[in-house]
Amino acid sequence: MDDFGNVTIDPYCTGKPPLAIDIILNLDVFGIVLYTVLTVMALISVLVYMEEAVYIYKKIPGPKKTAIMWVNGAAPLIGTTACLGMWIPRSTMFTDFTAATYFAIVIHMFLVMMIEECGGDEGFLKLCGKNRLKISTGPCCCCCLCLPYVGISRRTLFLLKAGTFQFAFFRMVFTILSILLWTNDNFDTANLSITSAAIWINPFVGILTIISLWPVAMMFNQTRGLLSSKKIIPKFVLYQLVLILSQLQSAIINILAMGGNIACAPPFSSQARGSFMNQQLLIMEMFIVTLVSRIFYRRRYEELDAVDEHEEDNKDNAKIQLKEDGAQWA
Repeated sequence: MDDFGNVTIDPYCTGKPPLAIDIILNLDVFGIVLYTVLTVMALISVLVYMEEAVYIYKKIPGPKKTAIMWVNGAAPLIGTTACLGMWIPRSTMFTDFTAATYFAIVIHMFLVMMIEECGGDEGFLKLCGKNRLKISTGPCCCCCLCLPYVGISRRTLFLLKAGTFQFAFFRMVFTILSILLWTNDNFDTANLSITSAAIWINPFVGILTIISLWPVAMMFNQTRGLLSSKKIIPKFVLYQLVLILSQLQSAIINILAMGGNIACAPPFSSQARGSFMNQQLLIMEMFIVTLVSRIFYRRRYEELDAVDEHEEDNKDNAKIQLKEDGAQWA
């Protein structure tokens, strides 16, 4: 407030994010150490993923390795985009779009990975074709317990894949559309007025996200017992963790920043500082997730069908032996 009682607003609190050169020139000793450590974390995440990707490419056959490499690359890529956004604050919108588009594909690939772990479409139908699929699961219908179970068929499998693929496709379409509108000054993540494109695009993307998570939850509930030997439960937990940290955490921090609950700190505006804090957290979180993921993904894989055939043979042999013993006693 000035001498005349008028409220004055610091231009740093409402202006654009600083340039990369301004960040570098204003770094103190603590800032240099912080940026160095976070950059090394992001670099180690990428190196760990590259080594793991080479191992998976050599050891795992067919479409399964493609899905595993896509899913396993989520944490390193999100950490890398966060690191780029940290060094170049004005690129935050593009790095966020890149991470969000990649993770939309990861949601579809996680569903494909579970199917491939069962032996592909044919193997899944062979193992689960006689079962019923529970559709009253989160995030859409977890409270609708009255919903009936549905039969598992090729059509059911197609609908599950379509439910996740639609988000991967439309997320990319909306990303391109948002960038085109941004070049024409019609898209701004900080502008939530009724005339802004962001207020219309973001809720629609949120609805598509919830719809895409539903088939993955249904498939996980159907296969978690069958794929317990494949460590599918910890893999699903890691996938959910990346989802929460990269989407929900980012959304909460952005909402707090736009509401003025995060104080500006020149040269960072309130929103730029919120993005900066989120990027720092993501780099550390994705670094930990990458190291933990390596434990569950870089391992020797065995075909599920072969294991099941041996188990069936053992059961048949046991039944024959019991019949022979019964005949002898008779």
